[in-house]
Amino acid sequence: TQSTWGNVEQESVAVKMSKPEPDVTVPAGDVAKGEKIFKTKCAQCHTVEAGGGHKQGPNLNGLFGRESGQAAGYTYTAANQKSGITWSEKHLFVYLENPKKYIPGTKMVFAGLKKPEERGDLIAYLKSSTA
Repeated sequence: TQSTWGNVEQESVAVKMSKPEPDVTVPAGDVAKGEKIFKTKCAQCHTVEAGGGHKQGPNLNGLFGRESGQAAGYTYTAANQKSGITWSEKHLFVYLENPKKYIPGTKMVFAGLKKPEERGDLIAYLKSSTA
């Protein structure tokens, strides 16, 4: 959008604030245990393989290093798109404990994983399966 103020043209640019990494330690996880958690708690809504389709939730391939709300072909809530999160182990660790608390307004209905070691296992699996 352009506006004229006096004789000076100014352009307004929407700036998305980035959300800083949480100050947490992500426990080392077990990929096999994480795969079991994914299959029982995540696979009904998400896929991980490259080129995999979206379900109720987006395909998670390429998750790490991607901005929240940016998987091509998936319709996200404004809350996800404007969260300022670039997915990392630390962001995911806090998010997976209580998604609706970490991104208020998300449509993800998952209640969360309360046990830190389960979140570490799931993250280990996601790192191995979505790269």
